[in-house]
Amino acid sequence: MDTTSALMNAELANLAAAAKAWPFEQARLVVERLKKRPKDGPVIFETGYGPSGLPHIGTFGEVARTSMVRFAFRALTEDKIPTRLVAFSDDMDGLRKVPDNVPNKEKLQAALGLPLTSVPDPFEQYPSFAHHNNAMLRRFLDGFGFEYEFLSSTEQYKSGAFDATLLKMLDRYDAIMAIMLPTLGEDRRATYSPFLPISPKTGKVLQVPTLARNFERGTIVFQDEDGEKIETPVTGGHVKIQWKPDWALRWTALGVDYEMAGKDLIDSVQQSSKICRALGGNPPEGFNYELFLDEKGEKISKSKGNGISVDEWLRYAAPESLSLYNFQKPKTAKKLYFDVIPKAVDEYISFVDAFRDQAPAERLENPVWHVHSGKPPREASPISFALLLNLVSASHASNKEQLWQFIAKYAPGVSAETHPFLDRLCGYALAYYEDFVAPTKKFRPPTDKERAAFLDLIAAFEKIPADCTDGETIQFQVYEVGKAHGFDPLRDWFRALYEVLFGQEQGPRFGSFAAIFGVRETIALIRKALG
Repeated sequence: MDTTSALMNAELANLAAAAKAWPFEQARLVVERLKKRPKDGPVIFETGYGPSGLPHIGTFGEVARTSMVRFAFRALTEDKIPTRLVAFSDDMDGLRKVPDNVPNKEKLQAALGLPLTSVPDPFEQYPSFAHHNNAMLRRFLDGFGFEYEFLSSTEQYKSGAFDATLLKMLDRYDAIMAIMLPTLGEDRRATYSPFLPISPKTGKVLQVPTLARNFERGTIVFQDEDGEKIETPVTGGHVKIQWKPDWALRWTALGVDYEMAGKDLIDSVQQSSKICRALGGNPPEGFNYELFLDEKGEKISKSKGNGISVDEWLRYAAPESLSLYNFQKPKTAKKLYFDVIPKAVDEYISFVDAFRDQAPAERLENPVWHVHSGKPPREASPISFALLLNLVSASHASNKEQLWQFIAKYAPGVSAETHPFLDRLCGYALAYYEDFVAPTKKFRPPTDKERAAFLDLIAAFEKIPADCTDGETIQFQVYEVGKAHGFDPLRDWFRALYEVLFGQEQGPRFGSFAAIFGVRETIALIRKALG
């Protein structure tokens, strides 16, 4: 998702300054931030990932959206200010529960409380569960071409990168406690400490009180699980910081300028921001996006494995459509399940088609400008995903070659070589139809009124040249037959076409379908349904 610096010029910056698309609104916050507090190093955009479960689309979405804000910032500043996108994995956190969607659960059960980088990999492929999940995260981020830097919490703690800020946290322990204690229940307040020591005996991340502090030595005293009191340094990976103070630690130590978060973390953002200020840091800009929901309207959870995984989306649709779905209305809760895929794909195609004829200022409002970092393709597909699904249904195609036989007649000169996106779309349509459309089809016989209309439609189609590929001409005849038979509203006529011919309540423009499937082939399809 990179672009050339040649795109970043004063003209683009002027257009971006007035653009209303949300990535520009967010990027302008970072620009204003730098006016108030300039910095010497690069502007840091950060995303966080908790590898206690397998990565899901919410994880991808945060990186995709943050990348869009980062690119908008580069456009606003003519790419004159260096930036970094950090994908941070909180992999030193202790394993609190066993995810539902992993094998060998007994291995994880025995490792509860250990840092995720010390938990055995249930898939038996990597040194730890965190290494496995981190590798999955990096694999699909790399697959999408994101420009990012991966940072491991464990490595940051153990390398000493956080040491200076950890000592500052020890020095300002009372200020941090004053921020956190009012947010906790009575029982939690009695034992709370921002420092979670790593037991030198069991290796577990311990939720225990801090009994004493020694700033000169940079240590705390805690009671281990066997009752022994132990003095341990807060530096060098001997402790892990509690979640909200840990977020503030990261922001302060790394100098993070921008990080968005889910709506469920609003309180965490507020408390972490207070702690960041107590540490002398400047909390990052950002916003709280709405969460994705599964088919039941429940929050998607990486431990439950509900909703769609990135790999599942990519089995049925192009990655560009996934980026588009994340771009649209980030502050509105949206269902993220398999039935949203066809619409997302066709909206992507429509936005690419519209981009060609838009003025420069309009293009900055078009989602594909943000999906493709300012360089969307000139064309996506001359055929919609919905239309391809119906073509698969009507033709009983089982491979892309069969679909291309129809496409070649409909659009001479269009081929897999000239339109690789359409070729990929054919493969997606075959997979999606097999898994989601075919099992749900419910054909019904036509009513007497509909049967009469179908017969007249056959008669009308027989007058159309067999090689006609003009969808509008065919659609006109469909309209005329529907009106002649008194369908009011006319959508009842089209619903009858879809239910009788395709076994579903809705579908693409029927004239477009008949144009690509073939007029004579459509007549045969209708006769078969009537028979």
